[in-house]
Amino acid sequence: MPTKQHIGVGLVSVGWMGRVHARAYGAVRVHYPDAPAVARLVSAADVSEDARTYAADALGFERTTDDWHDVIADPDVDVVSICTPNFLHREVAVAAAAAGKPFWIEKPMGRGSAESADIARAATAAGIVTSVGFNYRHAPAVARARELVRSGALGRITNVRVSLLADYSADPRGALTWRFQTGLAGSGVLGDLLSHGADLAQYTVGRIEEVTAMTERFIRERPLPASSSAGHFSLGSESGPTGTVENEDYAALLVRFASGAVGVMDSSRVAVGPHAEYALEIYGTLGSLRWDFQRFNELQIADSRDGYRTVMAGPGFGEFSRFQPGQGTSMGFDDLKTIEAQLFLRSVVEGRQLAPSASDAWSAAEIVTAALRSAEDGTWQPVAAVDGPTTTGE
Repeated sequence: MPTKQHIGVGLVSVGWMGRVHARAYGAVRVHYPDAPAVARLVSAADVSEDARTYAADALGFERTTDDWHDVIADPDVDVVSICTPNFLHREVAVAAAAAGKPFWIEKPMGRGSAESADIARAATAAGIVTSVGFNYRHAPAVARARELVRSGALGRITNVRVSLLADYSADPRGALTWRFQTGLAGSGVLGDLLSHGADLAQYTVGRIEEVTAMTERFIRERPLPASSSAGHFSLGSESGPTGTVENEDYAALLVRFASGAVGVMDSSRVAVGPHAEYALEIYGTLGSLRWDFQRFNELQIADSRDGYRTVMAGPGFGEFSRFQPGQGTSMGFDDLKTIEAQLFLRSVVEGRQLAPSASDAWSAAEIVTAALRSAEDGTWQPVAAVDGPTTTGE
């Protein structure tokens, strides 16, 4: 058996997503025994002492630090996972690129297209591979959807619908964390959720060239957080001081694809009812398909006039057989991140871009930026093209 390359991993921020990354690196050993590399969890950075203790004791990192610069500078760290809040993404990613260290970064990659461009160009200039957390594209049902579209099985694609509805900010008592502040998060639900939808649409159908959009803030004031450690689901005091929500709760877009197809997208972080209704529908002259993350092991396909049939993901659908033996046994969210981790590690070893790239994230950010411009003046806005390696197959 060929000797596996050992890749030293550094993690910046040991929150929920940082822990998902760490688990995913370990799961690659289990689900991809033929992978060319094994991840070694070297160093984790977090300002929280509890998080650093968890990184060492539960996740198995060899050492921890309260300064992310230590992770970048560590000679045993070969690659970096960047799971910080949005406002730190550019600084950490550009530093990793300057050190020649490939990075896996969560989305939105930057606080808008300008920061995203800086990150992507820094990676390209450094000649490093990257990975971005567009995990929904790795669902085996989505992989099959892309095959059906790109093979022509659905005919000429006419229209697309993408809807990402969530309730994580539906409670008006939710604390005014960094996610609601433009200077720290950038956009609101456009970057947080609809960037996933933009990537799904471009990954399956092709490049989006033009958008028109509207946005709205439904909850305009929120209670200030009780502590600096307040997180995504923290509640504030109903009688305490409040602050202004600065970015959008809801966005709706009309889009035009380079192929001539058209589409509609919408996203909400304050929808009462759906927890994570992330839906993709693609319609063509010969058929259509539907997928929803809430039932992400299923794909609805209409390839005749008889309507939809539900097909369970199984062997032959993307990476399904790496995780389960047959149809009907479901995969989970963390499995998608494991697929992402192995694509990143393979990209590093093989020196070619296999995982969703920083340029893919920049492309999604340009859609967000165009949507924000359109929401300001009510016009159709062109979506700027990006350079650098992408993995959408355009």
